[in-house]
Amino acid sequence: MAKPKLALYWAASCGGCEIAVLDIHEKILDVDRAFDIVFWPVAMDFKYDAVRAMEDRTIDLCLFNGSIRNSENAEIAHLMRAKSKTLVAFGSCALEGGIPGLANLTTRDEIWGYVYKGSPSTVTQNGGTYPQTHSAMPEGAIHIPEMWNTVKSLDQVVDVDYYIPGCPPQPDQIWSVVEYILSGKPLPPAGSILGAGDKTCCDECTRERKEKKLTKFYRPFEIETDPAVCLLDQGIVCMGPATRSGCGALCTKANVPCRGCYGPPPNVTDQGAKMLSALSSVIDAHDPAEIEAILDQIADPMGTFYRFSLAHSILRRVQKS
Repeated sequence: MAKPKLALYWAASCGGCEIAVLDIHEKILDVDRAFDIVFWPVAMDFKYDAVRAMEDRTIDLCLFNGSIRNSENAEIAHLMRAKSKTLVAFGSCALEGGIPGLANLTTRDEIWGYVYKGSPSTVTQNGGTYPQTHSAMPEGAIHIPEMWNTVKSLDQVVDVDYYIPGCPPQPDQIWSVVEYILSGKPLPPAGSILGAGDKTCCDECTRERKEKKLTKFYRPFEIETDPAVCLLDQGIVCMGPATRSGCGALCTKANVPCRGCYGPPPNVTDQGAKMLSALSSVIDAHDPAEIEAILDQIADPMGTFYRFSLAHSILRRVQKS
C-alpha cells in the first residue's frame, strides 16, 4: 500500500518552522516511515517542475510556512493548493503574516528607497538601481520574483484547510497533529486551529496575577522582575491576555513576556485590540491626557500589539500586490 504523500514549503519566513519540524527529534523517523516526502526544498533537492507534473490533489498533506511576500510565494501557494488534499498554514507567518507583515506599516517603494538609495551601508551607483524582475544577460534572460507592496497571510491568497500557530509551533504540538493524522481518526472541521488550546496563554502561566493598577510601564531590561508574579502586574507588557494557549507559556517561564505568536484566543478578531482592552482594565487613570501619557511609555506599540498579526488584523490595508 502506497504511503501518503507529504510536502513542506517555506515562503517569506526565517526558517524556524523548518527547524521546529526537526525538533521532534527521533520522531522524524516515524514521519519518514509513515509518509513519502515528495517536496521539501529546504532539506532536499526538489524542483518546482516535478510538483507541477503531479496530478492535482496528489499530495495528502502540505505544511506551508511563511507569509506571501512576492510573486514566487504566491505562485507556489497556488501550486501547493492545487496539488494538496489538505493544506495547512504552518506557523505564525502563514497564519497571520507574522513579523514580515510588519512591513505593511510602510510601502515597497519606501523600503526600496531606503535600501537601494538611502541606506548608509549601501554603495549606490547611478543614483541607485532597483531590482528588475527581468534582465537580459549575455548568458540569457534572468527572472527574479516581484516583491509585493503588501505582505499577506496564506489564506489571503488561497483557501486553507487548517492552521497550526506558533513562532515556531512547539515540537510536541507538531507531533500531536501528525500523530492524530496518522491515527486515521476523522479530521476536525475545515478552518480549525490545530496544535493549540482554547484558552489564553495566561491560563497556562503559573505566575500569580492580582490585576494591579498601573501607572508606569517598563521594558524588560529596565527592572528586575519577580519570577512568581505576573509580568503585566509588574508593568511589563505581556501579550498573554490576548494570545491563544498551547505553547505552555514557555516565554513567561523564562522570565520573558509573551510575544503573542500563537495568535488571538478563540472568538477574538483582532489581537492588538484585545490587548488594548486588557490594558485599559489595569491603567490607574481616568483623565484622557494622563492615560495617553501612561500608554506613551510603551515602546513600539504596533510592533508589540501586532508583532505577528498585523497583516491579518482589522488594520490591514486594501489587499493589493
